[in-house]
Amino acid sequence: MKPNPILARLMALLVAGGSLFISLPAMAEDAWPKQFTIGYQKFGTLIILKSRGDLDRRLAEHGVAVKWAEFPAGVPILEGMNAGSVDFGITGETPPVFAQAAAGSQIRYVAYEPAAPRGEAILVPKNSPLQSLADLKGKRIAVARGSNSHYLLIQALKKAGLTPADVNISYLTPADANAAFVQGNVDAWSIWDYYYAAAEARSGARVLVPGQGLIDNHAFFLASKDVIAKYPAAVQAALEEVSKVDQWAESHPDDAAALLSQQIGIEATILKTAIQRSGFGPRPLDDGVVAAQQRIADALYALKILPAAITVKELVAELPLWNRADGKLAAVH
Repeated sequence: MKPNPILARLMALLVAGGSLFISLPAMAEDAWPKQFTIGYQKFGTLIILKSRGDLDRRLAEHGVAVKWAEFPAGVPILEGMNAGSVDFGITGETPPVFAQAAAGSQIRYVAYEPAAPRGEAILVPKNSPLQSLADLKGKRIAVARGSNSHYLLIQALKKAGLTPADVNISYLTPADANAAFVQGNVDAWSIWDYYYAAAEARSGARVLVPGQGLIDNHAFFLASKDVIAKYPAAVQAALEEVSKVDQWAESHPDDAAALLSQQIGIEATILKTAIQRSGFGPRPLDDGVVAAQQRIADALYALKILPAAITVKELVAELPLWNRADGKLAAVH
């Protein structure tokens, strides 16, 4: 029996069409990861987003499972990102500077939140004899290494004509620093909210040095370089959901504090104070914010705290996430 050329052509078209039909969904699925790991700390709107499940449901529509990973501070979040175990997260302004100085850094800035200098301070016990910046000389000060509060301490010492060598710095996690502070094992504590608000409310801690005038205290959203390259829609979806939650928390501080209290076991009154001292609303990095980050990097490098000089703008992601005409996120589905 001779082959039928017309039938052969039809079969070829069906096979080609079938292959195309099969490959399109596969390509669409390839645009989304199987898992999206978010690094967060024990305060902030990411916890609210986690508890509400909005992002989990949205990404589940694309076959993505969200993994939420809690960290004690920003530095370990970015260490995880550099190691490939964290895809997206939020930190203060100083941790990204340290992370960028690491060889082969994988982090990229994708958004920032407005300055919130009221959310940090250097505290002393309520009955402490310390009254001024100059009184810090020779004293024991607790701080998390590489944190925003580390930079606050450096700036405070500089204002008083002192250097880190003029004080005894104890590099402690917030939990360990709180214990040392309460037990009188340190003279001062440079710290951020909510720990700051909790120390004020629970032990009557007094502000020796406020953040205003010394730091910006921006919060930054960062993502892995590889995740941005492969799955930009997942990063954008996360930022969009953060933006929605931020708007809600800013306009409903009592409700946000109550929800956070349920999640982390801290009194709602304390959390409301911290919320009201926060900045809200992710937005694209501008030249002013990048320049502020560069000043931090240069200051830390000059003190030999940072192991290498860095150029911050090299790690600012160029993503089609923003409608830059109005500073809002572009739509993604």
